[in-house]
Amino acid sequence: MGSASAAAGASASWTVILTRAAFLALCALAVLPPLAQAKHGGATRHYKFDIKMQNVTRLCQTKSIVTVNGQFPGPRIVAREGDRLLIKVVNHVQYNVTIHWHGVRQLRSGWADGPAYVTQCPIQTGQTYVYNFTVTGQRGTLFWHAHISWLRATVYGPIVILPKKHASYPFPQPFKEVPIVFGEWWKADTETIINQALTTGGAPNLSDAYTMNGFPGPLYNCSAKDTFKLKVKPGKTYLLRLINAALNDELFFSVANHTLSIVEADAVYVKPFKTHTVLITPGQTTNVLLRAKSKAPNATFVMAARPYATGPGAFDNTTVTGFLEYAKPSSPSKPKASKLPILKPTLPKFNDTAFATKFSLKLRSLNTAQFPAKVPRTVDKKFFFTVGLGLNSCPKNQTCQGPNNAMLAASINNVSFVLPTTALLQAHFFKQSKGVYTTDFPANPPFKFNYTGTPLSNIMVTSGTKVAVLPFNTTVELVMQDTSIIGLESHPLHLHGFNFFVVGQGFGNFNPKKDPKNFNLVDPAERNTVSVPSGGWVAIRFLADNPGVWFMHCHLEVHTSWGLKMAWIVMDGKGWKQKLPPPPADLPKC
Repeated sequence: MGSASAAAGASASWTVILTRAAFLALCALAVLPPLAQAKHGGATRHYKFDIKMQNVTRLCQTKSIVTVNGQFPGPRIVAREGDRLLIKVVNHVQYNVTIHWHGVRQLRSGWADGPAYVTQCPIQTGQTYVYNFTVTGQRGTLFWHAHISWLRATVYGPIVILPKKHASYPFPQPFKEVPIVFGEWWKADTETIINQALTTGGAPNLSDAYTMNGFPGPLYNCSAKDTFKLKVKPGKTYLLRLINAALNDELFFSVANHTLSIVEADAVYVKPFKTHTVLITPGQTTNVLLRAKSKAPNATFVMAARPYATGPGAFDNTTVTGFLEYAKPSSPSKPKASKLPILKPTLPKFNDTAFATKFSLKLRSLNTAQFPAKVPRTVDKKFFFTVGLGLNSCPKNQTCQGPNNAMLAASINNVSFVLPTTALLQAHFFKQSKGVYTTDFPANPPFKFNYTGTPLSNIMVTSGTKVAVLPFNTTVELVMQDTSIIGLESHPLHLHGFNFFVVGQGFGNFNPKKDPKNFNLVDPAERNTVSVPSGGWVAIRFLADNPGVWFMHCHLEVHTSWGLKMAWIVMDGKGWKQKLPPPPADLPKC
């Protein structure tokens, strides 16, 4: 558990109640009493994250990277459903830092969600912030990562949420559980890369490698020693907790000569199905069961991941590999076996959208009495968002590297989102929105066009800090439509603070009269990150039952940097359990 120490039980949590700032106690809102927050029935688990620089060598080169506790990838967070987490983050580096607990619902704990300038000001050099939240009604694999600029390139790690004590998995109990975290590695400094790209208006330099649990594997220069190895015992079943923490690439993953059973996606159980290849976008997690062969074969099996890439731009087309090796009973009489043959998997072609579609359509909620799919059957508010690329004008007296001497941008409904210089959640809570944000985020594109056909002649975006406001408990249907502006591309969209149901998807332009007739309202996949198909659309539904400010953005980091992001404000409800409590006393200041 890294630097963690689990408290003995719920009683310990009484000792860790955060004091409220005096002026906040005067807030005229009825708020959850601090003591009651400790009575959640689970344990309280303490972690300490020291954000520090660490020299790490990959691809023959040593560089200084931002890490948690000097570890790359960072430490594993382990909790049970119902546990409270207190994670103290101390910033020892020159950069501003925040940490996001990706996929954690953060029910009434939006102050702990982590996106910089959305729910908090960043933790500045030398400062500390305690992320305080309870894991409610969730179990499975999620992950944490930095949520400011491109620091998540090296600042990430797994979150393992075990079922409540004495609760079992709805699938065979595995012999062992193994997180496999995919990442992306640059030889150069990633902060320099993105800052340079945003200054010139061009695309940032591509990564030099993908990694599996921090290692690139033998297909890269001088990386044979830097290879992740999974040792298995014949006949045993392993739960692989797959996490895509790469910055800019969706990935195909496969293990040579082994079938994988998908049992969970984004910490929600799914109807199990077998596959040779998994597709996983940045921001997604997938749990798979791998059953080892009953007898140890005379071979080593390659585990490999490489991109699914649909966009117009260049991409890192390399392959990360690890080894699955069978443990063999050692016999003193037999001489040491010679090198075993290495078997490789066959991965889909990099632009295999047919496979991607087939795979995503197989994901269905378990929808049992114990794990129901609570799909909103009626809809209060409908939104239609176009997502894609565009251009910004080049500043005067500057040459820009985007198309037509412009700057590359990205937008939702043609609004390229600009982060404010103070946190949206504070501005909302203290009713100080003036000059910070406006509440006129468009529910539809500024005008209709053939979204996936011939691109428009004017592809300039507008910029602003606009949010969409939802009354408490609104049921929302959101259709996200890819556009051909600059190029059709798959966009993995992540919604903070909620899970949503993926009720429909298709290619071409969404037809509001015909397409909803085919929506799956029985057992759709429940996720926190979904791909808008390249040249198509996806429809999601969710219940806005979590008061606060919630970020929604493309999880391809370059698109987020260019403005493919927005925020939802969910208003307080009437009851005290429907209101956002005041911020903690140690909330960082801008």
